[in-house]
Order: sequence, then structure tokens, then C-alpha cells
Amino acid sequence: MNNICFKNKKYNNRKLLKYGFKEIKDGFKYTEKFLDNQFELIIEISKSGKIKTKVIEIEEKEEYTLHLVESAEGTFVGKVREEYERILNAIEEKCFDSDVFKYEMTKRLINYAAEKYGDEVEYLWEKTPDNGVLRRKDTQKWYAAILTVKKNKFGFKNNEYVEVVNLRVPPEDMEIILGNKNIYPAYHMNKKHWISIILDDSVTFKDICRFTDNSYILAIK
Repeated sequence: MNNICFKNKKYNNRKLLKYGFKEIKDGFKYTEKFLDNQFELIIEISKSGKIKTKVIEIEEKEEYTLHLVESAEGTFVGKVREEYERILNAIEEKCFDSDVFKYEMTKRLINYAAEKYGDEVEYLWEKTPDNGVLRRKDTQKWYAAILTVKKNKFGFKNNEYVEVVNLRVPPEDMEIILGNKNIYPAYHMNKKHWISIILDDSVTFKDICRFTDNSYILAIK
């Protein structure tokens, strides 16, 4: 048995169950047979996110571990290792979300979009993996961009990195909205149509959700 860690990834309950995982006492469990039913891979994910795997050689009813030994060579062990990694990669792709954001407010916003609109953050840029977007399914237009930027981009002397969300607003309301000292002209986007909010509790979550809902509506055209 071994422990696996998907870097900067967090399992998604809904996706695990949809994929075929079963809920167990301490988390989730999944089994899949491979190589013409010669082997069975058992995967358990604890509620804390720890992943354990076990490969069983079905005919012998014994655990197989050679695929975990880097120095182990040969065509057969290579096939087992390849299938083992294929299954894990598929689970990572289908059942895990990126977990690059650390602010509690950011995570709440991502969960809000997932629950209300069924949207997941898309990470589009390889060079900036800590930036993502939310978009409508029907128009494919963004209604939120969640970014990690330096705080001095908003006029602060502080050079630390902060997590922000860019949201659409009606141009005619921009002046009034920017009257809130905790709302800023959008970083790196059209300042006539977008605002930035630092996700550090300076703006209430209720207000962020309201702005997000309005941005979602504005992204329909």
C-alpha cells in the first residue's frame, strides 16, 4: 500500500461519486480491474485528502507491488505500471480540482459558483497556474477572473501577493461602485466594464455574491 499526493489538487465530492467512488466511513473508495481482469486497483481517499492505493493480482489474491519499484524492469511490470498510472491520471483529471487558492473567501466564492451555476474554475494559462476564470456555459463568456497579484497593483505600498476577483459591472454604475474604497478598477482588464475586489474580507461575502450574480447576468451577451 502506498500514499499518493496530487500536488495543488483537492478532491471534489460530487465528481468522485459521479465517477464511481463509493462513500465509506472515513472517505471514498473505488475499484477498477485492468489488464484483462488480471489485476484490480483499489483506491481509498480519506476525508483529509490522503490517497492510498493497492494493486491485487486477482488469480493469486495477493498484493502486487513491483510497479512501485523504480528499478523493476520488464515488459509485464511496465504494462502494470502504465495501467496503474493511467487510472490515477484519469481520476486526477475527472475528480480533482486545482487547489491553488488559499484565502477562505476565495474558496467560498468558488464553491458558490459551483453550487449555484454548476461552474468550475478553469485554469487557462500554464505560466500563471494561480489564475483562473469562471465562465457561462451558454455564451462561454467569463463572468469572473480569480487572480493572484501583488497588492501594490491597487495603490498599496505592501508588495505581498493577494487573491482578487475581477467581475463585470454596468459601465453606468462604475463611478458609484468605485465609491466603495475597498473596490478597485479592474487589474489587467477593461476598467470600463470590470472591477477588482481583494478577497480578504474587506468586502462582505454577501456583497461579493451579489456582484458575482450581476456579472453572470452581464456575461449573457
